[in-house]
Amino acid sequence: MSFDSTNLIVNVFAGIVGTAYFMYGWKQQKMVPLISGAGLTMLPYLIDNNTLLISVCVGLAIAPFVINIDL
Repeated sequence: MSFDSTNLIVNVFAGIVGTAYFMYGWKQQKMVPLISGAGLTMLPYLIDNNTLLISVCVGLAIAPFVINIDL
């Protein structure tokens, strides 16, 4: 796994947003932000391709706004 500046910046922003989503989902007992936050904090370490990483992170970041399921 190689870290360039783009990958590092996306990892930091995904970690910040993912932690906020995870904490919100935990406190409000909402599964979509909880799962999205967990994905945003873990997936950047598994994906090397910058284009794929950015698209997955953007998809996970907008998922709580698009999916309105009360589980």
